[in-house]
Amino acid sequence: MSSHTLQQSLADKGVKHALAGYVDIHGIIKGKFVPLQHLDRMFKGSELFTGAALDGVPQDISDNEVAAMPDEKSLAICPWNPQLAWFASDLYLEGAPFEACSRNILKRQIAAAEAMGLTFNLGIETEFFLFKDTEDGGFAPVSDRDDQAKPCYDPRTMFDNLPIIDELVDAMNQLGWDVYSFDHEDANGQFETDFTYTDALNMADRLVFFRLMANEIARKHGAFASFMPKPSANRTGSGAHYNMSLADRETGRNLFDPAHGEDPHGCGVTAMGYHFIAGIIKHAQAISAVIAPTVNSYKRLVRKGAMSGSTWAPVFACYGNNNRTNMLRIPSQGARVECRAADIACNPYLGAAMMLAAGLEGIREGMDPGQPRRENMYNYSDAEVREQGIEMLPQNLGEAVDAFAEDPLSKAVFGEAMFDSFVALKREEWTSYHTYVSDWELKRYLKMF
Repeated sequence: MSSHTLQQSLADKGVKHALAGYVDIHGIIKGKFVPLQHLDRMFKGSELFTGAALDGVPQDISDNEVAAMPDEKSLAICPWNPQLAWFASDLYLEGAPFEACSRNILKRQIAAAEAMGLTFNLGIETEFFLFKDTEDGGFAPVSDRDDQAKPCYDPRTMFDNLPIIDELVDAMNQLGWDVYSFDHEDANGQFETDFTYTDALNMADRLVFFRLMANEIARKHGAFASFMPKPSANRTGSGAHYNMSLADRETGRNLFDPAHGEDPHGCGVTAMGYHFIAGIIKHAQAISAVIAPTVNSYKRLVRKGAMSGSTWAPVFACYGNNNRTNMLRIPSQGARVECRAADIACNPYLGAAMMLAAGLEGIREGMDPGQPRRENMYNYSDAEVREQGIEMLPQNLGEAVDAFAEDPLSKAVFGEAMFDSFVALKREEWTSYHTYVSDWELKRYLKMF
């Protein structure tokens, strides 16, 4: 569609302004608004940005600006304000794709899959919290009934939050995402929406837009949406489980579906699926820094720490059938691989790029992931797990970033500039946290001796 035709179509729908949106290293949307009459200029890259003003856009203040180049296929008219239209955008520098753009990083790995005749399909489960601010400067669930020890799947607290959730689900369906379920999750004030999978680039676009949209809708109701992985020490955290499969580019056939090939380990995927799994397990420590990218992320990736008795998050780099204690789970329906280590604070472009690159390596090299784990992995001690040759996932952000820095795959996927920026930013984040004197320390040590 020509920019003039698109402009007229949007004008007929009441749109006044367009946003060429890209993301910073955190996966947070950035961009400029353009009045609709200048849409043609926006599509030619008129909107320029100083990368040095943002986290993880590796530029010096003396460098030429990057330009946002909108992807027309990603168009979303904002449901909370139909006068605004959003386009996911790639960053360009001096007329060429900017190597350190998150979206371009994922597109490079998608191209690698396409060269092998493959399409990377992805579904991401969106877990998040709805809170309200309290007069004492804190926060609390929206519903005053949301204080149960085990609130999971409770319809009563969903009723109290339904004005927000219903509007959010309507917005998702208005955008064509096809929501097929939503529920109250395991922590107070925690919810999940599930919608149909699509290709990885489209899914990453949707996730970053979802976080923006959920907060805008929640704010209309006097609440806010939180995508902090674990806001409470004794409640479960919010994952963003990656449900992954590879399809034949020409036929669309799911190549992980054992209906189309052998299932060597009996868990519900083909040999290609197991090779894919093996590649991810090989690089699990490095991948963790990207899919669990905050200090807070590693307070979710523990055995205990929830009133329900489990965090429902993985601790070890292993795989299995429908067993939720593995990092990689093959659900009972089979034909896909679910990574349970990813959390809702991740940059989905970078996370999907690392996951895909590792999985493709496993396929190219015919890697074997070993035997599946069908038992409750939480019941093993660390020593017992090591004896079985299973690696633990990183215990904190510092360990994860070190693993990312040491793995050659990281720089190959990110490119040198983005690799350096990510490592520097995350090490600074870890140092800042590690040197901060917390309330816990003051309460424990101030008058202890």
